Amino acid sequence: MTRTPLRPLARILDARDKGENPDAIERENIRMRHEEMRDRARSRAQGRLQMLGMLFFCAFATVGVKMGALSAAEPEEPTAAVIGTPIVGGRAEIVDRNGRILASNLVTHSLYVQPPLMTDPAGSAAKLVEIFPDLDLERLTRQFTGERTFVWIKRKLSPEQMQAVHDIGDPGLLFGPREMRLYPNGRLASHVLGGYRFGEEGVSAAELVGRAGVERALDDYLRDPANGARPLELSIDLSVQAAVEKVLDGGMRLMNAKGAAAVVMDVHTGEVISLASLPDFDPNDRPAPPVTGNPEDSPLFNRAAQGVYELGSTFKIFTAAQAMELGLANPTTQIDSNAPLVWGKFKIGEFEGKNYGPTLSLTDVIVKSSNVGTGNLAKQIGSARQETFLRSLGLLDPLPVELGEAPGVKPLLPPNWSEISTITISFGHGVSTTPLHLAAAYSSILNGGRVVKPTLLRQSGPRLGERVVSEATSALARAMLRQVVVRGTASMAEVAGYAIGGKTGTADKQKATGGYEKNVNINTFAGVFPAHDPKYVIVVTLDEAEDLTGPEPRRTAGWTAVPVAAEIVRRAAPLLGLRPEIEPPPPAAVTVSAKQ
Repeated sequence: MTRTPLRPLARILDARDKGENPDAIERENIRMRHEEMRDRARSRAQGRLQMLGMLFFCAFATVGVKMGALSAAEPEEPTAAVIGTPIVGGRAEIVDRNGRILASNLVTHSLYVQPPLMTDPAGSAAKLVEIFPDLDLERLTRQFTGERTFVWIKRKLSPEQMQAVHDIGDPGLLFGPREMRLYPNGRLASHVLGGYRFGEEGVSAAELVGRAGVERALDDYLRDPANGARPLELSIDLSVQAAVEKVLDGGMRLMNAKGAAAVVMDVHTGEVISLASLPDFDPNDRPAPPVTGNPEDSPLFNRAAQGVYELGSTFKIFTAAQAMELGLANPTTQIDSNAPLVWGKFKIGEFEGKNYGPTLSLTDVIVKSSNVGTGNLAKQIGSARQETFLRSLGLLDPLPVELGEAPGVKPLLPPNWSEISTITISFGHGVSTTPLHLAAAYSSILNGGRVVKPTLLRQSGPRLGERVVSEATSALARAMLRQVVVRGTASMAEVAGYAIGGKTGTADKQKATGGYEKNVNINTFAGVFPAHDPKYVIVVTLDEAEDLTGPEPRRTAGWTAVPVAAEIVRRAAPLLGLRPEIEPPPPAAVTVSAKQ
């Protein structure tokens, strides 16, 4: 910076020439220099004040915005930061075939305690026991006053429970947000869904893991984050399921049964439209598995998919269909039905000691449910061919259905498939399988003769496998089953407008220690509707049922399982979109000649 001299020589000389005082020039320059310095200082001070004011404004604005955000946010307990993989709690929803919710997720809170932060451990323990009566006061007090630094109290809380704990006011009682699984329909379809449990847990998240049913079988799909926004669509129809369970529960009570199961299946796709097992449970509060007693007595036991029973005379249609397919008989072929059938030391008779005469047509063997006629026909088929045929229907192997329990359910087979086994298996004794196996096998026989496998996932169209019988044999089998309802043991299955065809099965209940119970049965009805244009198969099984409305107890399927199945069809058929119709007249007689 160039400084101006206080006494410039030129101005001094000029002042002397004019007679002026040269000292005035110096004083004037000093004054002007001071004013310039003052102006610069003032400008610098004003800039600093403006900068400081701006900084204060930004600071107060930041604090205000943060305070507003905190006041609008939901209060949360502080959590410690940890290094590792975060727990993924999200799980895909489950819906029925029409998109109605079967299982969803709900945000809730867990309750845990950090005893070092507590102000009144003993008092808080007593108040917690008042809120949660299942807690043990002595144990809680010991945990709160000991050396523990962390104690789980509840994995999930209701809003009312959370508020009650809040009101205790102890800073050591802390909450952690987490998801839980919600089943909004309660007990409905409980054995299909199965339930869940908490896997890996943290104070602010928990892993949801399938415990049984579909939740367990398709656990990988449901836990995959890529599927979180895409629900799992089941084949179950919620309306049909509700109707089936309501009728089955009423039938079980009326027939004094210990338990019951029902399956409704699409014969062309294998889709399980309804699967019910009673007694049932609420998957929102799944009970603990039994540690003593018979597992079948637990409500967790799925009688439709886990209950391995001898299903009695429902198997006779398999023998008849195979005989017709092999050309050994046709519906009018006369079959030896002279009771008893003697094989070595064994004598096989008819129900209540009846004798249906020396011969019956194959149709009447099925209509009258002749053990002797079916057994003689099975002898012609032979053990090897019978076993191969039943295996092709899926009756002898675990079912490939989407239930967590299914892979471990193996049908019970004879250790040696001898001729006597062939005879008894022909009418449903000597081999044990599940009602779901039976439904799939009936679908395969009656849908035109193509194998279908049961599934709980909605399908876009038919899923027909290899052919097991011809279309002609399938039609003849349906006609025989229709006659069982029209004039046979299942006459109470008649429902106007729906032309049901089916077969009853009454089998003595096996003891856990071997042998059979006395006057204790497994009663089953397996049918198809409409019989002339098959759409659905229905199987109803009652455990230890008996009709007490008559002078003596009636324990056969015709009196117990059949009316329950008929009522299910009456309620469910309209929900399935089937309109009542007049049954067409039977087609001209078709015969299958024996192969040479």
